[in-house]
Amino acid sequence: MSELAGKVALVTGGSRGIGAAIARRLALGGAAVAFTYVTAADKACAVAKQIDADGGRVLVIRADSANPRAVVAAVEQTAAELGRLDILVNNAGVFTGGPLEEATVDQADQLWAVDVRAVFVASQAAARHMGEGGRIITIGSALADRVPVPGMTLYAMAKSALTGLTRGLARDLGPRGITVALVHGGLIDTGMNPADGPAASFLSSIPALGRYGTAEDIAAVVAHLAGEGGRYVTGTAIPVDGGFAA
Repeated sequence: MSELAGKVALVTGGSRGIGAAIARRLALGGAAVAFTYVTAADKACAVAKQIDADGGRVLVIRADSANPRAVVAAVEQTAAELGRLDILVNNAGVFTGGPLEEATVDQADQLWAVDVRAVFVASQAAARHMGEGGRIITIGSALADRVPVPGMTLYAMAKSALTGLTRGLARDLGPRGITVALVHGGLIDTGMNPADGPAASFLSSIPALGRYGTAEDIAAVVAHLAGEGGRYVTGTAIPVDGGFAA
């Protein structure tokens, strides 16, 4: 694949799980890829080595998405070292769940900082470097559309905010030829929610397909949106959830 040849992409939270799969897929598509990580230096190194072994160009940046200055710095470093920025994938996120009575303001603030504010900050910074054909793609959650179990109030709140953010960005950036899309992932097999975890049997009963998806399922849709297939897709959310919200 070489559809993305000559393009530069930045993936936030690209050291593992969905982010790592997206970084690898965009690199296989021909893009030079930068990705951020916070603490998993060993995993970030492994992803970078794989991209390099596959013949791709990669830049690894340590940046905490909870810190707005670090987010902007990651965008600027990507554009400076890789020469431009065409694709931003807002993937970094944190999860908080549990009984409503035990939820705290600090938890809500952390979710907002990483899952929402960082998306706005990165998108604003990236848009300054993008021209016609630019792509901003954010990884959301099927929980923004359907909350089938208790204990998800804060997380669903944060992920739901991305819908309005995506629509607003699409209107602001559409005249410049930049598209903005949201990918709502469903039950995906990752370290955060493994397909062999203690609640996997019950959770697998929720999607219409009756099973977990993979990080590569999300990455495939992101790659499509990043390429020519995404040139007329903007201001909307695309579910990749196996029928989780059906």
